[in-house]
Amino acid sequence: MQFKKYRPYERVENIQRDWPNNHITQAPIYCSVDLRDGNQALVNPLGIEQKLEYFNTLVKMGFKQIEVSYPSASETDFGFTRMLIEDNLVPDDVAIQILIPAKKEWIKRSVEAMQGVKNGIFHLYNPTNEFQRRVVFNKSDEEIMNMAVESMQYLVELTQEFQGNVTYQYSPESFSQTQLDFALTICNKVIDVVNPTTDKKMIINLPNTLEACTANVYADRIEWMSKRLNKREAVILSVHPHNDRGTSVASAELAVLAGAQKVEGTLFGNGERAGNLDVVNFAFNIYSQGVDPKLDLSMIDEVKAMYEKQTQLQVHPRHPFVGDMIFTAFSGGHQDAIKKGLDYYRKEHCQEWNVPYLPIDPKDIKRGYEKVIRVNSQSGKGGVAFIISEFLGEELSKEEAIAFGHMVKQKSDEVQRELSKEEIIALYQNSNRV
Repeated sequence: MQFKKYRPYERVENIQRDWPNNHITQAPIYCSVDLRDGNQALVNPLGIEQKLEYFNTLVKMGFKQIEVSYPSASETDFGFTRMLIEDNLVPDDVAIQILIPAKKEWIKRSVEAMQGVKNGIFHLYNPTNEFQRRVVFNKSDEEIMNMAVESMQYLVELTQEFQGNVTYQYSPESFSQTQLDFALTICNKVIDVVNPTTDKKMIINLPNTLEACTANVYADRIEWMSKRLNKREAVILSVHPHNDRGTSVASAELAVLAGAQKVEGTLFGNGERAGNLDVVNFAFNIYSQGVDPKLDLSMIDEVKAMYEKQTQLQVHPRHPFVGDMIFTAFSGGHQDAIKKGLDYYRKEHCQEWNVPYLPIDPKDIKRGYEKVIRVNSQSGKGGVAFIISEFLGEELSKEEAIAFGHMVKQKSDEVQRELSKEEIIALYQNSNRV
């Protein structure tokens, strides 16, 4: 393996780190980018009716910011944006966001798409990393900065007469590969153009466009920027983590500790390459720590069904919190601990959830306990005792559970597969009660 062709990611030196001592005590602002970033990653992008069903589901879940389109790049996106506005399909407490490249004709087209919007976020971006500046665009640092400044000036000019609430957002796209001093300078220049106030804030979004470092280094970069941005009290700091290293959720969590107030991501992490931040995973993580996630996670199976239908992608059965097997235990030791934990939880009427191997109560997402314990040749007495107790209401003694457990293991070995609860109950009822 030619590992020497890769170089380590540059760390942030001489930084006063406050984020390791912080805690997430409230949910950030969530912005779903499913209909833009997620959609552009699909083999078959969504049509307008599919987008509308997806949009309505996001609204029902509680998303207050939804990036709905890249209107200058697609007639479908432009038409969908117009439909949402003209047909009054956006609730008053929801802002729709569009992505805008830093090019005059595309800015103009994007603004046309948002005419009449009640609450609109105009998300301007241009690539800023050194390689793209030098090789892709063949422009100097000053020219790249002028591109951002002049584009934001033009965007502000075109939206001055808008009657609705207008919020400006700027992303130094490829922030994750951009030198911090350059990223800071260009962001501050754009902030000075918008001149936000505490009553009319703007958003600075720092994308982990290509995830290339550990989550702690990303947090260092976010904290470094957060402490140096102009008019910080008038700026909402946002992050947009991708998942190329498989750590986008951790990157988002640590970024929030480091000062991020908004996170952009998608349902179940759909997105280009290895995907985007899984907002569902993030929200469940803070929910399991006793923090209000500000999203209705109880309807997640309904959301999952919609997602799989529209995207033609399948949520993995081991997907955190939502996979079909996420609450399932086959191991005998795990099953025994779960049974005893559930028995104690019910008997003592516990107010706090603390059942081994179950990060949350399955009932919180409208699932029962019938799939928590499944039995195969790896299972033991705890699993069979749970099934007899849960579905027949009979409690086995320790000796009975051991004996019946051996019988079930033997049967599972014979058929070389998992036994259903119906098969286990039938085996129990036909065995002269052990």
